[in-house]
Amino acid sequence: METRNVYLFGGGGADGGREQRNLLGGKGANLAEMARLELPVPPGFTVSTEVCGVFSSTGAIPHAIQEEIARAVGFIEAQMGARLGSAEPACDACGGAPLLLSVRSGARVSMPGMMDTVLNLGLNDDTVEALARSSGDRRFALDCYRRLCAMYGAVVLGIGDEPFDELLAERKRARRAASDTELGETDLEEIIARSKALILERAGVPLPQEPSAQLAAAIAAVFRSWNNSRAITYRKAHAIPQEWGTAVTVQAMVFGNQGDQSATGVAFTRDPSTGASGLVGEFLPGAQGEDVVAGIRTPLPLEALARWNAAIHAELQRGCLRLERHFGDAQDVEFTVERGKLYFLQCRSAKLAAAAAVRIAVEMAQEGLIGKEDAVQRVEASALDQLQRPGFDRDALEEARAGGRWLGAGLAAGPGAVSGRLALTPAAAERMAAAGETVVLARAQTSPEDIRGMIAAAALLTSTGGMTSHAALVARQMGKVAVVGCAAMSLEGGGARFGANFLGEGELISVDGGTGDVFAGPIATRARGEHDEHLRTLLGWADGFRKLGVRANADDAAQAVAARALGAEGIGLCRTEHMFFGPGKIEPMREMILARTGEERAAALEKLLPLQRKDFADLFRAMAGLPVTIRLLDPPLHEFVPHDEAGIARLAASSGLPVEEVRRRAAALAETNPMLGLRGCRLGITHPEITSMQARAVFEAACEVALEGLEVHPQIMVPLVADESELQQQRHLIDAAANAVFLDRGLRIRYHVGTMIEVPRAALTAGEVAATAEFFSFGTNDLTQMTYGLSRDDVAPLLGRYLKLGLFPADPFATLDRDGVGALMRLASESGRAARPDLELGICGEHGGDPASIALCHELGLDYVSCSPARLPVARLAAAHAALRKT
Repeated sequence: METRNVYLFGGGGADGGREQRNLLGGKGANLAEMARLELPVPPGFTVSTEVCGVFSSTGAIPHAIQEEIARAVGFIEAQMGARLGSAEPACDACGGAPLLLSVRSGARVSMPGMMDTVLNLGLNDDTVEALARSSGDRRFALDCYRRLCAMYGAVVLGIGDEPFDELLAERKRARRAASDTELGETDLEEIIARSKALILERAGVPLPQEPSAQLAAAIAAVFRSWNNSRAITYRKAHAIPQEWGTAVTVQAMVFGNQGDQSATGVAFTRDPSTGASGLVGEFLPGAQGEDVVAGIRTPLPLEALARWNAAIHAELQRGCLRLERHFGDAQDVEFTVERGKLYFLQCRSAKLAAAAAVRIAVEMAQEGLIGKEDAVQRVEASALDQLQRPGFDRDALEEARAGGRWLGAGLAAGPGAVSGRLALTPAAAERMAAAGETVVLARAQTSPEDIRGMIAAAALLTSTGGMTSHAALVARQMGKVAVVGCAAMSLEGGGARFGANFLGEGELISVDGGTGDVFAGPIATRARGEHDEHLRTLLGWADGFRKLGVRANADDAAQAVAARALGAEGIGLCRTEHMFFGPGKIEPMREMILARTGEERAAALEKLLPLQRKDFADLFRAMAGLPVTIRLLDPPLHEFVPHDEAGIARLAASSGLPVEEVRRRAAALAETNPMLGLRGCRLGITHPEITSMQARAVFEAACEVALEGLEVHPQIMVPLVADESELQQQRHLIDAAANAVFLDRGLRIRYHVGTMIEVPRAALTAGEVAATAEFFSFGTNDLTQMTYGLSRDDVAPLLGRYLKLGLFPADPFATLDRDGVGALMRLASESGRAARPDLELGICGEHGGDPASIALCHELGLDYVSCSPARLPVARLAAAHAALRKT
């Protein structure tokens, strides 16, 4: 059977469909699907992603595939009644119009603007005149040729956009034209001549006059663009595998710049920012599609299309609704109107702000378009972080307005609000972000070349462009705050001018992605309120699917209350050391550390006991009925004493010790490698009275709350165990404290003692450790650190280099390393449960809120993950995703 590399679509049918997305890419698969639905789609063909792999390895397209492409061009010619490169009529109806083609990329997932496109391919010095004759509009034909020269030179020959943009801008300045639509035939002829001269000068070759040569070179250029720097950067940011490659779609051109009854635009079947149902979008009369998505001109809202041509607007609505129902997802649809006829050029699942994604998934399920499982799986878990983004404080906003700091407004295109330093270039944004600054990147419009600066910036601000511009699209996908089309802003003289107001680069500016407002200076932010009804509904459905429990890392009652409101099913980690830094607590802690005798240490611990007891009781009340895992003191003692002279002097005064004595004792606590020194269970073994005090405080608090009629479930976790004997020694102290308190209070409470698995040896000997431990909680921060031999506090410069070189696929401190750390977790889980079948397993490191790590925890059969309260919605949804993928 002959291998197929080129797939046709158009004329009411197609060779492929959406089931071949990996082969045809998203664009090609969806075009085939639209053709099958008999929507008005210009005919074309898709060169598969497999050819991209061949091209990447050989640098050429094999001759056999070139012949397939030639036959596919013949298919388009037959469908359009026109011939590529011919100025002669192929039929009476076409009037001698030459066939022109567009060449576009199409990976299996959308990568907006990261790869290259060439439009109007097939024009040369002869066919441009044929197009002028057939259309009756020579200006239109010249405008298409001008665009081809610029795109071919920039994309295929590698000259870049700027020289061609400057040629156009220079001519507009000479004519005092606000838009390129105001330029006449003579102007366009001059730009074409200068563009061709620029190509010859910069590339050393002329613009090819043979359309078949143009096509071959354009297809090769699009394949090459899979490996351009911006595409590589984007893939790394979104974890898109390099080996996927891109397809290339070649399609007959239709023209939105052909007269006053032509236009181009983008429509969303639901609002991509809010999720509200109903067609929204933008269009531009007398333009081609790149004008809209590049943000070169600020388009008109789609409502104006109904006034411009009511029949086209109605036909667009019907087609978009049909696509949404067919695909079962909100659609982003590109369209062109050529002389009053509508064409659908592309559709894809819309890139949505997190709030919109949640609302659309829930409402589509409620409308019966999709099931609850689909709704839960459709929202990316990591996107829920956007819903935690702060907004500007209302009082601070009013103060800023009253103070004359409002600068202008554009379109609200990205979630949240932010104050940051103004950066005018991607390089400046990267530099400022590297210095620890929050950055607002301001551009006239963004382009794919800006991707590094866009990643570095917290917010994007453009003076032109609309809700479907590159800036808006990327902002929604990356979760960036964004305001686009802020016409009040002009970039000049090393800064941004807003009427009479001028802000220089590096000055503070505030951008509200929810309202579109822009202010000078900083504005205080406020936390978001409770999640809206749609998110509560979605997370409720997710809870019904997930197998993993979800707990929170919380160190005080306020955090516990917040965590419970966000769906926490217990506290998976209470770090008791954080409690000692509260008012009135650090002093007795330091007394204990500086104690010279056991009696002095015991006296200090007696002062700490009621403070610890109250904190634990408050936690038990907040989490009544749910488990609370309390980790015994973990960090080295040197962290609790001051090391600066002023702090040492204050401690000497409060303790009554000489300054020299305090300095000497502080110095004596210093260790060469404190993270591997006297910390964790080693503290409790060296100073058993610390373990006894903390355990007593836990059990007295538990009894106190239980006598109030509340259910308590204390779990005491011993940190940094490397050997079963260490846990046995600490458990003996804990059990003794429990028995003493229960005897004193006349009450017994069920409790559990377990350990943190954060030392590789503990993972390797987990079967022995489980003889004493009733639960394991994987402390993956330290387990990763010790497995790799990397200090997580010092690794940033090295890790950045490793990630850039591709030595690590991801930051192991952000996403669990499956092969190393994951293997230790698997071994510990299996051997631990072999020794104790009812052993409870959880994770409490930072990885507990990472979706990819949660998927691994599900695979390993853990009982729960524990994360910071803010990441609980992410964890709940990610756990559901893991369960649904499993089944």
